[in-house]
Amino acid sequence: MVRGDESGTGKVFPWISLVARAILGGALLIAGLMKITDLEASVLAVKAYDFGLSASMTSFIGHTQPIVEILVGALILAGILTRWTGLLGGLAMVVFIAGIASAWARGLSIDCGCFTPGGVLTAEQETAYVEDILRDAGFLICGIWLVIFPRSRISVDGWMKKGVPDV
Repeated sequence: MVRGDESGTGKVFPWISLVARAILGGALLIAGLMKITDLEASVLAVKAYDFGLSASMTSFIGHTQPIVEILVGALILAGILTRWTGLLGGLAMVVFIAGIASAWARGLSIDCGCFTPGGVLTAEQETAYVEDILRDAGFLICGIWLVIFPRSRISVDGWMKKGVPDV
């Protein structure tokens, strides 16, 4: 697609990219904000995956993941370096999907900790691995879209480029 293309795709794709930014960036931002209020719960959620990491590495991931999610989510929402932040958001989804699939394959009974405190589930609680993987796959699709079609409406990237109308 050529800049300034006024064909159907030239008009629609930037709006689809805006929606993809809102979905992926919003999800990361919300997930990070939910975790940042209780970093110890975030550490326990990471520990529940039982990857055999050292206590210090588990703590590091549990403490930094919410900050990274907030930062990347905010950058995506603002439309700053959209292709690259979309790539980071998409790669995060690949890691999350792999982690959930790994826990499922190893027979662990955990809550992924994406939008909840996470951790080991009680005998009465059920896992939601399929739903979690499908949700994250949807977010991954948004990240892939942004890598391929980073130009979007109402973005800092658009405002920074002269002669490119943003709305």
